[in-house]
Amino acid sequence: MSQNYIDGALFKEMIISGANLLEQNREWIDSLNVFPVPDGDTGTNMSLTMKSTVQEIAAKDEHDASKMLSMAAKGALKGARGNSGVILSQILRGFSRGVENRETIDAETFVKGLKRGADTAYKAVMKPKEGTILTVIRVIAEDAARYNTKHPDNLEGLLDKVVRSGEAILEKTPDMLPALKQAGVVDSGGQGLLTVLRGWKAAFAGERIEEAPKAVEAPKAEDLAAAEGELRYKYLVEYTICTLREDVTEDDLNRVRTRLGRIGENASMEGAQPPIRVRVQTNDPGKAIQYACELGEVTDLSMDNIAAKRREMQKKAEEERRLEEEKRAEEERRAQEAAQAGEEAEAAAKPYGIVAVSIGEGFSSIFNDLGVDVIVEGGQTMNPSIEDIRWAIEKVHAQTVFVLPNNSNVILAASQAAELTDGNVIVLPTKNTAMGVGAVVAFNPDATPEENREAMTAAAEQVKTGQITFAVRDTVFEDKEIREGDIIGIHNGRIEVVGSDIHEVALKLVETVVEEGDSLITIYYGQDTEEEAARAFGDEVAALFPDLDVEVQYGGQPLYYYLISAE
Repeated sequence: MSQNYIDGALFKEMIISGANLLEQNREWIDSLNVFPVPDGDTGTNMSLTMKSTVQEIAAKDEHDASKMLSMAAKGALKGARGNSGVILSQILRGFSRGVENRETIDAETFVKGLKRGADTAYKAVMKPKEGTILTVIRVIAEDAARYNTKHPDNLEGLLDKVVRSGEAILEKTPDMLPALKQAGVVDSGGQGLLTVLRGWKAAFAGERIEEAPKAVEAPKAEDLAAAEGELRYKYLVEYTICTLREDVTEDDLNRVRTRLGRIGENASMEGAQPPIRVRVQTNDPGKAIQYACELGEVTDLSMDNIAAKRREMQKKAEEERRLEEEKRAEEERRAQEAAQAGEEAEAAAKPYGIVAVSIGEGFSSIFNDLGVDVIVEGGQTMNPSIEDIRWAIEKVHAQTVFVLPNNSNVILAASQAAELTDGNVIVLPTKNTAMGVGAVVAFNPDATPEENREAMTAAAEQVKTGQITFAVRDTVFEDKEIREGDIIGIHNGRIEVVGSDIHEVALKLVETVVEEGDSLITIYYGQDTEEEAARAFGDEVAALFPDLDVEVQYGGQPLYYYLISAE
């Protein structure tokens, strides 16, 4: 008899399985990026959001489904990052509210959760766009409602319908967004959501999706490297004897088994007739292969350096310990600052404060020099979470706090963080760090909050920007043929210039970015660009535009060789 309800314990398993399946597919979802640029991070953002969800419920033993979902939604909201992660957190938040006060969830209640999740996600986005994760959750909710009307109380069938509906609408997203069709991908956020729902369905059916696949065969090189004790033999050699010579006898096979045992350990030969799978841990891989070649032909040959893997694992473990120590230190620091802030709460808050998201030590230094109160590290390659931004807002302790997201993929998280804090928080729609710099320069401590909002927003919007990076895959974008490794220049959400030389592409992009009436060009060079090359580039730009001021500054941004602004 099939299960017709979900309690808190089962939903916990469903959430964990969804998070694990998402992590397993994270890199692939990252690659579903319309632009062939090296910072596709939808899968990463959604996976980190779900990891925060799991952390919130991992140690909880709660059989009430609505309470379990409430805790999960809280974890998702705290850890949500990037537009896709924030929308996923809103879906969970709405789902939780849709099943409120229900100890168990039946098919009808599950449909209500999906509908409330879709509605909440749409409301969180100022300008919802079809062909995205929003469309996927809305259509899934609508199809689920129709299915439940025809097949009431069939929770197993409903979950199957949810996944099939998600697959069908996801395939249609390229028809709704031309950019997806041209790039040859489906919507990455929708794919991430579908992956989570597949994990839910699997767990409901009794299949637990583990965080990492379990070893079911002989120990792998990683297992051997992780084992304690002295490592006597450095190499793990594996191959298949696909054919035997006609004159090979069983005694010949036994002799090779014996010889393999003499040159190493963990030696095995599976079978007496091809295909014969052979493995041995040895310091003489050449002999191990030679013995097989004496018997016949070899295929599927692999050799792992276990000693090297052990060193890599030890290095990784040390790095993880270091990061864990840094995390604990950061948590202690935040706790101390929170305690200090509590002690100072009675003191009058200052009139204004500014929080800026920044990536690159150069930009962080610029913001500090301009008087920004708190810098939140993150941006193009690692979007900060809602909790990171909320913490920064509260740390400022000001009557009015301006937040500069400085990335289009951070604006939604910043808006959600603002809703979670008391006081007057104004999120300015700055889409990159150059716009953020322009906004801060326009800040006037003697103006009213609304006057500052208008002035800072106007100043940011006057900044026109171009970015230089490299392509990570072959594609065709707006009739431009792009090869992996090409240098690309991006302006106004479009790839304007494609070439093989950073300097040449950057010069052509400047001509596109600069418009009549501009007076200043600022060139921010990234961490992979030499200062000498940046200065030389600045000199050429100055010669190209002799009537404009040209400044060259170190931004330190990763992956992007230059960020060029004109105003």
